[in-house]
Amino acid sequence: MSEGHISAVTLQSKLLKAATSMLAAEIEQNKREREDALNERVPPLNLSGLSAKELQELCKELHRKIDIVDEACYDLEMKVAKNEKEIQSLTQKIWEMKGTKQRTKLKKVKKSHDAKLDALTEFKMSAKSDFKANLKTVKKEDEKKEEVTDWRKNVEAMSGMEGRKKLFDAGQ
Repeated sequence: MSEGHISAVTLQSKLLKAATSMLAAEIEQNKREREDALNERVPPLNLSGLSAKELQELCKELHRKIDIVDEACYDLEMKVAKNEKEIQSLTQKIWEMKGTKQRTKLKKVKKSHDAKLDALTEFKMSAKSDFKANLKTVKKEDEKKEEVTDWRKNVEAMSGMEGRKKLFDAGQ
């Protein structure tokens, strides 16, 4: 091996040893900070010299404190659950308002300036010619107009059995 390689390996091992010692020191410091915080918040119990009745009272007091903490914990859990449901419903409403369809992303197509100009002019010209070609031709048909006759003559002709027979024959 070359000298440069050996010095790099020794440097790495020295750095590794320094890092492990720093990590161990940090772990010890965290343990000390935790113990100090616990001692500050929760004073140690002095149970020596207490009678059975005093121990029972101490246990009852501790159980009451535990119940209070459990109730607070339950209340917080319910608030969190309620907030999570509300957040979920609001996000669902947002998605409904936006629309559930995912829009497809268009691919970028690189074109030269001349190609863009040609495509644009070609589109304009084809749009004008297509518009005229797609128009439908409509032919006007002459509507057959019924002859207007005097309605009184028509009523007299249709009255009686003869008129009904004419209507029946005309329907067939």
